Amino acid sequence: MLTISLILLSLVSSIILFSVRDKNKVRLYAFLISIITLLTGLYTAINYNKLLSVNDLFKISWIKSMGINVSFGLNGLSLVLVLLTLVLVPIILLTTFRKKTDFPPAFYALILLMEASLIGVFCTLDGLLFYIFWELTLIPIYFICGLWGGENRIRITMKFFIYTMLGSLFMLLALIWLYLKTPYPHSFAINTLVQVNLSYSEQIGIFSAFFLAFAIKTPLFPFHSWQADTYTIAPAAGSMLLAGLMAKMGLYGFLRLLLPACRPMVALMAPYFIPLAITGLIYASVIAIRQNEIKRLIAYSSLAHVSLMAGVLFTLNPDALQGSIYQMLSHGFNIVALFFVADIIYDRTKTNAISDLGGIAKSAPNFAIFFMIVMLGSVALPLTNGFIGEFLMLLGLSQYNFLVTCVAGLTLIFGAIYMFWLYQKTMYGEPNELTTEFKDLTTNEMFVAIPLVIIIVMMGLFPKPILEVIKPAADNIMQ
Repeated sequence: MLTISLILLSLVSSIILFSVRDKNKVRLYAFLISIITLLTGLYTAINYNKLLSVNDLFKISWIKSMGINVSFGLNGLSLVLVLLTLVLVPIILLTTFRKKTDFPPAFYALILLMEASLIGVFCTLDGLLFYIFWELTLIPIYFICGLWGGENRIRITMKFFIYTMLGSLFMLLALIWLYLKTPYPHSFAINTLVQVNLSYSEQIGIFSAFFLAFAIKTPLFPFHSWQADTYTIAPAAGSMLLAGLMAKMGLYGFLRLLLPACRPMVALMAPYFIPLAITGLIYASVIAIRQNEIKRLIAYSSLAHVSLMAGVLFTLNPDALQGSIYQMLSHGFNIVALFFVADIIYDRTKTNAISDLGGIAKSAPNFAIFFMIVMLGSVALPLTNGFIGEFLMLLGLSQYNFLVTCVAGLTLIFGAIYMFWLYQKTMYGEPNELTTEFKDLTTNEMFVAIPLVIIIVMMGLFPKPILEVIKPAADNIMQ
């Protein structure tokens, strides 16, 4: 029952917020609702083992004749991703308190609708319901980018919408095919769908359909052409939702559907897909190094990180799977923090061009410290959250192919190059007319920065509690 309450809290609240007339209080209402939802999620996490022992699942029949149920439940994988969503949404909401937003009731209602949809994707146990929530996430992010985005937002948002919608249709076809292959009476239960026996040709079809859907959503090279433009024109909150949370849907789809349903095909395609993922990693890193726009650099750095996360899944190695899941969490916090840094810089200077900046650390030391900690987490410095996932992924990849691991390890070097270069160009040097009066972190911004710093450090120092939740889920996928 707790899982459905998480969805309903956000969903019903988003509908109510649309009708709120007091524009000054709507952001406060949205934040309080997100905190209540977070506390409910934390209670669920604390009592996770107890809930498992009593099989606390929510299930009611929806279309009984077709075996379609409204069913929700949690395992280790979905739990950590739900917690990531519940923690990031209030942080993202806080980042919007710094400036005026047009049509605030609609803006904040759409963010809560996005939260409800994401939780639905991560918690549902029914394949058709998975698809419905998967598509539902497109609605709020489409309007957030289309209404509050930057230059050329309509064209870019439409391209993003068409790309992801097309990929989703392939996933729907795969789900229907698996449904028709289940024993009579047919069932859309995910655990039933992934256990269907498929012929070789069916494996190829199902694998291709799932792969396209999840590769576009993540996104992965060469299905990434919508990503950089969309991340760049989106408002700061939209960029955070896209990179911090929505990208995890694609990786979750690989783990939840593709790997269990098409394991023989995954093993067969690994020698082709892993090099493709490593190619995407290097490609994105090189492009990031050549960027002069902060948000585009961050967008390509995200592409590099998710490429490695997806690539190591095909090793079918338990260490690699655990590392990829852990890195999903770390990347979510780090990329939100990086977009927050970019948003602060733009608000103060009205430019995204790195070449126009410099000397910010002299007038904003607290901001420079925050940026440094986030940057070090992003480049996987030991004792930060990024290191744990990177280490486990490379460890698992080394057991698959040591040469490929050496090439994949370039992500650490490339990441250090473009992140340290970004930091040097913006924080050091002599201030100019844009940065001389750069204001340090405000009280509101400190409320965002401090939790992110604590999470980055604590996940690096104490990974064991999270890994203990992740390990059974990774082992279950392996089986």
